[in-house]
Amino acid sequence: MHLERLTLILEIVGQKGLATVADICAHSDLPKPSAYRLVQDLVGAGLLEPVARGRFAIGSRLKRITQSDQSDRVLLEFVAPALQQAATEHGAAFFLARLRGRAVEIIHVATPDSGVSYLHPGLGKRPLHACSCGKAIAAFSPDLLLARNLEGQLKAYTEFTLTRVADLEADLEVIRQQGYAECVEEIDRGMCSVAAPLGQTGADATMSIGAAGSTRVFTAAFRAEIGQAIMRLCRELSAGSGRQNHDAPARRSGPRRKSA
Repeated sequence: MHLERLTLILEIVGQKGLATVADICAHSDLPKPSAYRLVQDLVGAGLLEPVARGRFAIGSRLKRITQSDQSDRVLLEFVAPALQQAATEHGAAFFLARLRGRAVEIIHVATPDSGVSYLHPGLGKRPLHACSCGKAIAAFSPDLLLARNLEGQLKAYTEFTLTRVADLEADLEVIRQQGYAECVEEIDRGMCSVAAPLGQTGADATMSIGAAGSTRVFTAAFRAEIGQAIMRLCRELSAGSGRQNHDAPARRSGPRRKSA
């Protein structure tokens, strides 16, 4: 348990680039005194380094070990231009989300520059069970949700939110089959989104790319079309970054299940 908590803190700080103890608490189940104590242990080991105003960064010792940078800044340098191109091409807001501790966070949104009307999904944390960006990640990292006792714990945001574990398990299986997740008014009335994991294994499975819009625009046919486009984008980004291939999943026979 102690090692798991230390690892979780390193993941959160590594992804954010700079993080406070409050940031760590917000993305984990750690109480502030425990988080502060663990951060100090990591600083003492050279795995974290304190910077101005109570913020912490990955320490030089850990950087020497990993020889890589998975921070939001480095990720966005590569992904943001592709999201902007997709937003302009499809006339919808596109977003990038990543697993941060035990929650999923939208860290970047690209909007169309063509003058078309669009809905902005907003930045910040999203529930794993009620948003396409979270479900896309949870489907290929099942231990995030299904290893925990969640019956009766899934919050309902609208009448369309999946609150039964059996229903969520079925939805995640559909996502694994078709390769992308849908959210139809599950977290906000009148809003839909579609998202796919950047990859189906490894670090790429903890990130997702998606698009959001109104129920009027994001019809079932449009969601199916943009879902395929997002999967292609993920494959291109994965190949272009030297990451593992985002293999297309086997096609599911029969009619495709709707999210709502």
